[in-house]
Amino acid sequence: MFKKSCLSAGIAALCIYPLAANAASDADLQSIREQINQLKQSYEQRISQLEQRLQQAEATSKQAESVATQVQATAQQANTQQTPTSPPTSEGAFNPAMSLILTGTYGGLQRAPTLPATGFAMSANPGHSQGFNLGESELGIAATIDPDYRGVATLSLAPAGGVTVENAFVQTSSLGNGVNLKFGRYFSGLGYLNEQHAHAWDFVDQPLVYATLWNNQLGEDGVQLKWLAPTDTFIELGGELGRGRGFPGSDRTKNGAGSGVLFAHIGDDIGIEHSWRAGASLHQTRRVNVISTAVPDVLGTVGGVTNSFSGDSRTAGLDFVWKYSPNGNTANRYLKVQGEYFQRKESGMLTYDAGIPAAALGPITDTYANTQSGWYLQSVYQFMPNWRTGIRYDQLDPGTASLGAGIATKIVSNYGFTPSRATWMLDYSPSEFSRLRLQLARDNSRLGLPDNQLFLQYIMSLGAHGAHQY
Repeated sequence: MFKKSCLSAGIAALCIYPLAANAASDADLQSIREQINQLKQSYEQRISQLEQRLQQAEATSKQAESVATQVQATAQQANTQQTPTSPPTSEGAFNPAMSLILTGTYGGLQRAPTLPATGFAMSANPGHSQGFNLGESELGIAATIDPDYRGVATLSLAPAGGVTVENAFVQTSSLGNGVNLKFGRYFSGLGYLNEQHAHAWDFVDQPLVYATLWNNQLGEDGVQLKWLAPTDTFIELGGELGRGRGFPGSDRTKNGAGSGVLFAHIGDDIGIEHSWRAGASLHQTRRVNVISTAVPDVLGTVGGVTNSFSGDSRTAGLDFVWKYSPNGNTANRYLKVQGEYFQRKESGMLTYDAGIPAAALGPITDTYANTQSGWYLQSVYQFMPNWRTGIRYDQLDPGTASLGAGIATKIVSNYGFTPSRATWMLDYSPSEFSRLRLQLARDNSRLGLPDNQLFLQYIMSLGAHGAHQY
């Protein structure tokens, strides 16, 4: 149709004038016919070339479509041959996200780091390391298992050798309605700092309240359920049931749950420059035959005594964080202020001098109850790209113990001392994968034993590592 139209238009254009003039000679008519034939041949040749190109393009397209169909069929066949538990060909098929965190610290301390805070002899004391210390290396593996589940494992490589499982859990991704289920080994969702891994801390160490009440972090084997409300305001509710292996609990050799956690978080943005989050949490567990060594007593026993405690432990906490960044640009400058408060009530039976009987009658057991607490407030300021500085103040309250008559004359019930610590840090991060840190602290957590502390630390991240929580 296109060819005929072009020819017709050309013939008409060339013929109108001669026919209207009616004065053309036979030579002129012959010349016009030749020009028409030449024009016709030229158009036919060009149209033939275009038709050939069109046929070639169609053939190439069909060949590509055939290859794509074959590739798709092969992939479908491979998928049907996978076992039901095989991951899909995506993040977690054969290339899970893997990371390795390398950490090292130099610690200059005036006092032995094994000494606990005064009044907290029955609490954990992770302490510090003096001199050069490799620190904990962290190997992380994460991948999508299938459309319904995602798996995460974090292995801790101890400086002296050996591997421990820090986290190893599976979480759902298809429950919907803001519901997320996690089961396995995980850091509890209570508080603000507890879920953060060590390389994400803003200081070399945890606040005193975390070190004494949680042995740095509460880890559990169990199940966690979170619900994120479908609102503009961030509202998160959660609960956990665990084995109770994490301090202050003690590992169980019986059925059922040994610990429980409830927590709630709420937060929001204020414009593009401000954001905040607040939370409350409650933890309950039971301690069974927990041994504390070198505990001071009123008799002034050299080296202290060894006591044993069994009873209930309940801890309530509050946390808050506020962040500010000019124009919402956190790459240049930002300010973060955060704080947490925990109060623990314990009651049960305490056995005095459980390790070495003080008399022929043997160790003495009687009632024990105490309420202890602690808090910290810290601020971190990034004053220019890659550079941050921060200050932190920690304080503990040992409380006043209520003792049964059998042990009242042997155990110190009130030390009349408030453990505290003030810390300053400066760090430099050449990139998101590396950080160098200087930290100075005045530790006054042990009665009569103030400690000026210096730390140098490096944190290096290799491989793919997911973003940290707010």
